[in-house]
Amino acid sequence: MDRLTVNIEKAGYSMNESVIENVRFSVKTGELVGLIGENGAGKSTTIKAILGQLNWMEGSVNIHTKGAIYGYVPEKPVFYDELTVWEHIEFCGIIQEISNWEERANELIDTFRLGAYIHQLPHSLSKGTQQKVMIILALLPSPELLIIDEPFIGLDPRATKHLLQMIERERAKGTGILMCTHVLDTAEKLCDSFILLSNGTMFTTGSLLHLQTLCQSPGGSLLDCFDYLIEEGTNHGQG
Repeated sequence: MDRLTVNIEKAGYSMNESVIENVRFSVKTGELVGLIGENGAGKSTTIKAILGQLNWMEGSVNIHTKGAIYGYVPEKPVFYDELTVWEHIEFCGIIQEISNWEERANELIDTFRLGAYIHQLPHSLSKGTQQKVMIILALLPSPELLIIDEPFIGLDPRATKHLLQMIERERAKGTGILMCTHVLDTAEKLCDSFILLSNGTMFTTGSLLHLQTLCQSPGGSLLDCFDYLIEEGTNHGQG
């Protein structure tokens, strides 16, 4: 079952000024899909299109979850200046009308070992701790779809380990995950399939085995395959 289907013909920040074109993919139940591309490839624009944050789009984005609820972890944590960590959680629980938000919050706080920080202002915390807070806010409604943008930037090894464990737990529960990342060696180990973007266009999608086949490189790394396909400029369509 699909958790997310994306069929973007054209999209951008101003009417008829296309930034991304022909981006088509899906994220299934329990599947982790990596959104891969060089700087300026259109990854952030694709995520904004999915979140409904663009001024113009031709095509469709469909979220197939209960109440179209999803969790989103942005690349840069975003907080209200005067709210503590707990007040952020409380606000999200109430505004999203989550009946068991307090029980769920305490469970997540224990999981990420944030009990010592819940009455502090997020801006006083380390990047890794801020990222954990954003993850808690994203997971609070128990979403069936999770969108994560560059999750490993600024995280120390232990925080990275906790994030990876969280991803595996969510997949096991059936959560579909779309992850945008530059950390290709980690993505290679985690992701079921990949969406490769270049110059605002999706030029191929598929598993690592599919990419290796395109490159005629059995056992080739994701980085090697991505580099080869970019250099070749080959549009292989959807795999």
